[in-house]
Amino acid sequence: MNPFQTSREIPATPAQIFAAIRSPERLAKWWGPEGFTNTFELCEFKPSGRWVFTMHGPDGANYPNENVFAEIQDDSKVVIDHIPFPQFRLTITLTASGEGTLVSWHQLLADSEFAAKVAHIIVPANEQNLDRLAAEVLKAI
Repeated sequence: MNPFQTSREIPATPAQIFAAIRSPERLAKWWGPEGFTNTFELCEFKPSGRWVFTMHGPDGANYPNENVFAEIQDDSKVVIDHIPFPQFRLTITLTASGEGTLVSWHQLLADSEFAAKVAHIIVPANEQNLDRLAAEVLKAI
């Protein structure tokens, strides 16, 4: 199962959702599955900007991450390349809809075999990410 795709309608404008992605302080609050927190070392939200952080799991484990913002289109699209293993590209698109905004989440892992082995983790984690994004956006409205 590669790529991993999901979407969510959030009753907010694309600009309101993009604001929760663009702001390092807000991004740190919602990024990752339920129970995770983040410590950002660097978050250069610009094309080719680096994003270096540690995710802290609910069990106390630390997960270092390094990403590059490959593409940014204000209020509509963010493409993130995860550099260390497992390498992947995450594309988040924001499309205005009758309900607010359709947030589409498309994650493509470089290693298809590995993707198949961890699908049972990635699929619910991506849904939890969108749950946390929606909560962060709606809290600020």
